[in-house]
Amino acid sequence: MTTDTLHKEGKTQKVIAKEADCSQSSVSKHINREAKGRKRCGRKNVQAIGIIAPWRELKQNPFKNMEEIHKEWTPAGVSASRTTTHRRLQDMGFSCRIPCVKTLLNNRQRQKRLAWTKDKKDWTAAEWSKVMFSDESKFCISFGNQGPRVWRKRGEAQNPRCLRSSVKFPQSVMVWGAMSSAGVAPLCFLRSKVNAAVYQDVFEHFMLPAADQLYGDSDFIFQQDLAPAHSAKATSTWFKDHGIPVLNWPANSPDLNPIENLWCIVKRKM
Repeated sequence: MTTDTLHKEGKTQKVIAKEADCSQSSVSKHINREAKGRKRCGRKNVQAIGIIAPWRELKQNPFKNMEEIHKEWTPAGVSASRTTTHRRLQDMGFSCRIPCVKTLLNNRQRQKRLAWTKDKKDWTAAEWSKVMFSDESKFCISFGNQGPRVWRKRGEAQNPRCLRSSVKFPQSVMVWGAMSSAGVAPLCFLRSKVNAAVYQDVFEHFMLPAADQLYGDSDFIFQQDLAPAHSAKATSTWFKDHGIPVLNWPANSPDLNPIENLWCIVKRKM
């Protein structure tokens, strides 16, 4: 859909400019030029024509590549090069970036996250300071594609000093840790599969001593995710026997746990 089509439909210049994502003055000049029968010399002004269909399609599906986007310009009435297409997208405010990765959530999990947020939105800083956030994280020698960049000259791509080594099965270790506003707990290196028994052993030797050091005789709330070892009946019984309240936590919500930022800092420093 072009500016001419929108004008024939009786749209105002302001509406056309908004739909075409261009200035109102460009729309006015284009309409006046067509009304007087004058043709524009030189290359077509893509900004004045305004490509509505590809723009709407890109808003609905932002994962299209440049080749797919470029092919959609011809049905819209514009013949432009790939460079012009790319420049036009930049003018519209689009930039091609590596997408951020986030845990997939179903509708039920989204509703539980929303309910959890509404329930906790009135918590004060003093209430959050009582929470001890915990989590396990795997530390590997190789971090996949998240390695440092290399400065090299042309032809040095295969130079041994410019290569980063990788292995299929890198050595790794699972680490348990906890943090709160009062400080951090000592790290626990887990050398076996984490089940309910191993998890309770971590509580006895690491979590309880850290809680005594950080909180003393004051009350605290323990936070954990919904991993099988965490949500086991034996684990719930252990918390009840020791009188430790556990913070209600929505499923698949690592982004709500501030300890994830701490793990990221540690791994980046490593």
